Amino acid sequence: MVRTTWHYGIHFILPLLIALVIYPRQWKKAFVIMVACILIDLDHLLANPIFDPNRCSINFHPLHTYYAIVAYFVLLIPKRTRIIGLGLIIHILADCVDCWLM
Repeated sequence: MVRTTWHYGIHFILPLLIALVIYPRQWKKAFVIMVACILIDLDHLLANPIFDPNRCSINFHPLHTYYAIVAYFVLLIPKRTRIIGLGLIIHILADCVDCWLM
């Protein structure tokens, strides 16, 4: 229960706080974009089984590899992709916390 609370808290509350603080005029748009980055979990459909509560997503699923994570950090550099980069890094952070609490 604690792991799930932390995981989904990071997925939804952290983007909201970041949107309100960094993008106060466009916080709704920033929040939606960052939360939409949860779509990288579609790569879980390639795994067998699709969901395993005892599996760490980091470096297991294609969009959760270290190479992908480096690309997400690169997205922080251009202003046009910064919000997407933030959303993807927040997603990876949530998955890291999930792995640490296993």
